[in-house]
Amino acid sequence: MGLAERSRAVRPAESVPVVRLRAGASERGSDLVVGEEPLEIRLGGEPLAVTMRTPVPGQDAELALGFALGEGIVEPDQVARISECRTEEGDGGVVDLLLRPGTRPAAGWQRNFYATSSCGICGKQSIDAVRASTAAVPDGPQVSVATVAAMPEALREQQQVFDRTGGLHAAALFTPAGELVAVREDVGRHNAVDKLVGRAAMDGLLPLHHHALMVSGRVSFEIVQKALAAGLPLVAAVSAPSSLAVRLARESNMTLVGFLREEGFNVYAGAERITGT
Repeated sequence: MGLAERSRAVRPAESVPVVRLRAGASERGSDLVVGEEPLEIRLGGEPLAVTMRTPVPGQDAELALGFALGEGIVEPDQVARISECRTEEGDGGVVDLLLRPGTRPAAGWQRNFYATSSCGICGKQSIDAVRASTAAVPDGPQVSVATVAAMPEALREQQQVFDRTGGLHAAALFTPAGELVAVREDVGRHNAVDKLVGRAAMDGLLPLHHHALMVSGRVSFEIVQKALAAGLPLVAAVSAPSSLAVRLARESNMTLVGFLREEGFNVYAGAERITGT
């Protein structure tokens, strides 16, 4: 698939004035905060979704593709070209997914999506849809306790924008041996996952049956849904999973790890993939 990008100024972080209050004294200065802007995703020129995301050059295309794949709207080989540009008003971006001639998106893709940076998109309709249309992941591969425990530090070392702002989430793709494949950051945890999946699709890696996903926060149903659509057999998180995330992981033969720390973690589903216990 091709990528067309119009020259544009984007800021994953920006400086803002701040008043610091410490020990009863105040001081004026500046602070870096994470960027947040709307992104309109289009399919063949028609509006598909709007999400609030952290703008990074090239990653809007990854996000749009990952979102469309995760929602089951398109298949990777259907996308011929991705066009990325700014809105006419200059406040936000637009990405247009153009399909190959003769291919069609999934029926019902014209639903109106709106995703906040905090919770993404969810609901009964999407729950039923993912259970009906997404196959369970195959058995394997196995991952050692030591490999899983080392993931948080490997991810943390690559969180460049977080180091500057302290205000955004990250998602990382690993091999079963613990090799870090890619990291994406965003103000929305679901956007970080979409960016990773979109990048993997562009690189011809889908389905990701021999990879693991780690996220720097809690695991909601939507994160597991996106991982399942990408074929990921293992999802790990620094924080807790939700009940529906656990249920979907168990139904889908997926391994779900929560409260991941160097000294240990909880396995909520698929413990048979974790070796060395």
